[in-house]
Amino acid sequence: MIISTGTASGKSLAYLTPAVASCLDGDTILYLTPTKALAADQLRSLRELRITQLRAACFDGDTPFEERTWVRQHANYVLTNPDMLHRSVLPRHAQWSSFFRRLRMVVVDECHGYRGVFGSHVAQILRRLRRVCARYGSHPTFLLASATASEPGAFAMRLTGLEMDEVTTDASPKGSTTIALWEPPLTELRGEGGAPVRRTATAEAADLLADLVLAEVRTLAFVRSRRGAETVALTARAKLADVAFSLSTHHPRPSTGRPAASGTPSGLTTAAPAAGTTDPTRAPAAPAVGTTDPTLTPADSATGTTDPTFTPADPTTGTANPAHPATGTTDPTLIPADPAASTTDPARAPADPATGTSAHGGRANQPAPESSLTWALPDPPAKPDWTDLPNKIAAYRAGYLAEDRRLLEKALRSGTIMGLATTNALELGVDVSGLDAVLIAGWPGTRASLWQQAGRAGRDGQDALAVLIARDDPLDTYLVHHPQALFGQPVEAIVLDPDNPYVLGPHLCAAAAEIPLTDDDLPVFGATTSTVLDDLVSKGLLRRRPAGWFWTKRERATDLADIRGGGGAPIQVVESSTGRLLGSVDEPSAHTAVHTGAVYIHQGETFLVELLDLEAGVALVSSATPDFTTFARDITDISILATQRSHPLGPGTLHFGEVEVTRQVVSYLKRRLQSGEMLGDEPLDLPPRTLRTRAVWWTLPASAVAPLAEAGIDLGGAAHAAEHASIGLLPLFATCDRWDIGGVSTELHADTGLLTVFVYDGHEGGAGFAERGYSRAADWLTATREAITSCECERGCPSCIQSPKCGNGNEPLDKRGAVRLLNTLLSPQ
Repeated sequence: MIISTGTASGKSLAYLTPAVASCLDGDTILYLTPTKALAADQLRSLRELRITQLRAACFDGDTPFEERTWVRQHANYVLTNPDMLHRSVLPRHAQWSSFFRRLRMVVVDECHGYRGVFGSHVAQILRRLRRVCARYGSHPTFLLASATASEPGAFAMRLTGLEMDEVTTDASPKGSTTIALWEPPLTELRGEGGAPVRRTATAEAADLLADLVLAEVRTLAFVRSRRGAETVALTARAKLADVAFSLSTHHPRPSTGRPAASGTPSGLTTAAPAAGTTDPTRAPAAPAVGTTDPTLTPADSATGTTDPTFTPADPTTGTANPAHPATGTTDPTLIPADPAASTTDPARAPADPATGTSAHGGRANQPAPESSLTWALPDPPAKPDWTDLPNKIAAYRAGYLAEDRRLLEKALRSGTIMGLATTNALELGVDVSGLDAVLIAGWPGTRASLWQQAGRAGRDGQDALAVLIARDDPLDTYLVHHPQALFGQPVEAIVLDPDNPYVLGPHLCAAAAEIPLTDDDLPVFGATTSTVLDDLVSKGLLRRRPAGWFWTKRERATDLADIRGGGGAPIQVVESSTGRLLGSVDEPSAHTAVHTGAVYIHQGETFLVELLDLEAGVALVSSATPDFTTFARDITDISILATQRSHPLGPGTLHFGEVEVTRQVVSYLKRRLQSGEMLGDEPLDLPPRTLRTRAVWWTLPASAVAPLAEAGIDLGGAAHAAEHASIGLLPLFATCDRWDIGGVSTELHADTGLLTVFVYDGHEGGAGFAERGYSRAADWLTATREAITSCECERGCPSCIQSPKCGNGNEPLDKRGAVRLLNTLLSPQ
């Protein structure tokens, strides 16, 4: 069965009730989750039940080895993840024989997280689990749960290989959530090709996070990358440190109260007002580009613009009146109480029981009738001590040590930390009661992830705020200007391909190592199993005998499958002077994140990478405070191996098939932190990486592109721009992220002899994303053309045709030519 209802709708109760009852009857339960954070949260909930017969325990990479034997022998409710099931539990199933004989139920929580290559691996792990259970005579019920799954029954059947009932009716009570679409303003900075640059989503998120923490609004800020999460936390803490200094300097004694003011901090609008116009929510007017704004002092470290957050104390009253952290306007909430009345303003009354809104330092999570927010600071204590204010904000991400992650989760629940900048490590199901607001810095990749992240706030039934802050990216810009693409739309279909031979082959080897494969097992693993088995036998990985297929090697068969798609052992990040282990980075990401010379951020500390040793699996770093950031650049070649499907598209042809991609990081750019000024391009000597995957590509014949060339259009630049924009828009039609896919474009490709644009899956063997693009090509490319034409820039910018991961420095690009090229491709024939 799969339960697919909204966040905080009671799914946990739906599986906990029969699961705990089964434990009381002497059975065992296996609980699977994509993240360690969710397992730890569920374990805490189970222990709060205080049922002595319920022996719940986590079994994951954080479990001490001395505890693992106890878990195997005595636990009847085991919480683990697919990685541990794959590498430890199933290969050592004999040690778990007592547990498997009594296994009654397998709970697969937050199952929508199992998509793409990772989901395909998990599908095969679950088939191996079913096979091991059958060996011990148990046939457990599989109960799946997800808040955001499209066609849940069909998806659950692909994931488990079992027939599924589905529960989709959601009658749970909920508070309202206000969704804000936030587009950062353009800055005076110019990027590659002189393109205008918007203020970054991370800089906006840091401002808002600081605002909300000051207002005692418990907030999660979801950031796309580990570095981004660290940057948001670091910047927000710096702003709070400045506020703390200002308050401690200009508040020698506490005021008796401050009247609250209703206003929209930073302007909760779908789009930023035009430069130079006056927005009633922001005073004074935003200056036009190129003009001088007298409010901007000192410089903002994130954008290079000046920082409007602090003004000196009012000489009349002696109190500080800091400017609003996001807008630079003076914040009316910091006015002292009326000395004549010596009473607090009636606006600071306790929370209205009907709305839950408090203007007296409580949670400011309920928008006023005019869609504004109540933004007020709490009264200081009798002896105000603001020095601890920056410690109200921290970062959370994968790669932290287990004890650090647990401490951060506990601090957020207790309120010791009011703001947490996190990657999607906290997206799935972690119940943080009292969470009031969620900031989402950049489109999270899918509508499913958007609603999942927004659902983290308001989990105890109160009203909540969720803000989607657009990055300078084609899809983000498209969505804030086309909200109909978000609201009232179903979540995306979850794409996974368990029959991918690059996925199936390693798991057949692992299954044979666990229990020799027989003909009866073939239907469990799918229709292509016999073909893949023959290939494994020819490679010498399996041996065919009358009794079945046997694993022939001394090595661990599970090492063949890297289920997270990393493609190698993780790289350990070590501080060279102390030998301290800071964290880890997956091997492919190491080429771009911890290459020699890279700036690496960990828990607010900045480091420079001294050496990346891929053979030793170590990146040595040293503490530093550079005034620049680094961006890796690569070159990519692609060749067509086989064309599986084709059909006409306008005057051209659309194809889907297998390709080989070769990528090599060749250098890295250094840019000044404050201004974005280019400081240099440093060469790197890293090995190329070869990827056999699947791609969708389209070609146009010479007869169709000749008129464009005659009109003076740069065909290479037009194809390059169309490639960038189409990569940016594909996540709207497939459950992928732009970092899951890549692209190559050329005016004349060696394999086709024509102008060709490729978009490929960034995972070995493919993940189903390119195939989804092939099936939705007309809608996908139409949206791509609309995203380019609706952008207000003249020559192209990061909001339409520039890409943050372009190995060619976004050269050449032709915005006008891309529109003409797509018009030609989409024209009816």
